[in-house]
Amino acid sequence: MPKKGMLIVLSGPSGAGKGTLCNLLLQRRPELALSVSVTTRPPRPGEVHGVNYFFTDRENFEQMIRKGEFLEWARVYNNYYGTPRKFVEEQLEAGKDVILEIDIQGAKQVKENCPDAVFIFILPPDIEELKNRIKKRGSETEESFNLRIKSAEEELKAITNYDYAVVNDDLKAAVEKLESIIIAERCRVLRNMDLIQFKAPGGD
Repeated sequence: MPKKGMLIVLSGPSGAGKGTLCNLLLQRRPELALSVSVTTRPPRPGEVHGVNYFFTDRENFEQMIRKGEFLEWARVYNNYYGTPRKFVEEQLEAGKDVILEIDIQGAKQVKENCPDAVFIFILPPDIEELKNRIKKRGSETEESFNLRIKSAEEELKAITNYDYAVVNDDLKAAVEKLESIIIAERCRVLRNMDLIQFKAPGGD
């Protein structure tokens, strides 16, 4: 039987660059499995169904909630987001490490259900850079922009619930830090108990 995979949770405020870092990490570590979230928000320019998100409507999402099909789900900025439970569980049982790129609310749920997961908080260099990144998307109204900034300031307080913090001020350096964290976590003794054999010298 393969050793069970490791669950890696990346979260942080909107505009911190989680998606970009995930893509770069997967290029460096193609053996990782990225869990694609389900959302009720409309696609942004360039986003592809089944690649960036599974886009659905509110009625179908709420039906999936009732059926218990999410590992975690949350309502963020008046839209639903959720992680399909089946995909994650199948990948972990097959021995693959799985990345979840999710929001703060979702990460809290995962921590309650999967305390052995690795939790990494992605931060912007500062609040002004965060504002610039959100503005560059060109997909926010003034109202939604102000809501995201206000929420980000609150979300930053959740950093103490995470195992690691990575400041995304330089993409290359940030993704190297993520890779280093994953390598180190794979080497933890508790994740490698199957490799430890106690045998007395000269024993059978």
